[in-house]
Amino acid sequence: MAYIAGLVIVGLFFLALHYFTELTKSQKTMITAVILVVVFSAVAFNAYSNAQRDKMLNVVMKFNQSKTVNCNGIDVNNSDYTISIGTYTFIGKENTPNYGQMISASSCE
Repeated sequence: MAYIAGLVIVGLFFLALHYFTELTKSQKTMITAVILVVVFSAVAFNAYSNAQRDKMLNVVMKFNQSKTVNCNGIDVNNSDYTISIGTYTFIGKENTPNYGQMISASSCE
């Protein structure tokens, strides 16, 4: 639905550009190019953010399934760590060598 709204807004933008007679054709082309670069950059950033989120949630799912995940060379499992769901951070449990250690789930593979 958001893409349809975006297309409608871009269409209205092009209609508005068409009726501005003060701008030359090269100026309209430059404005159009800048707007397209901004739109494509936003789409690329959105795709990148979704991929990063999916990767992190996959790591959390593996951790919750009692599998070991690798975080910057450190093996993280549910016998030595707990997970803080609010921040998606692995925290070392008491009475383990990793006590108090905090590792972000986004740094894991």
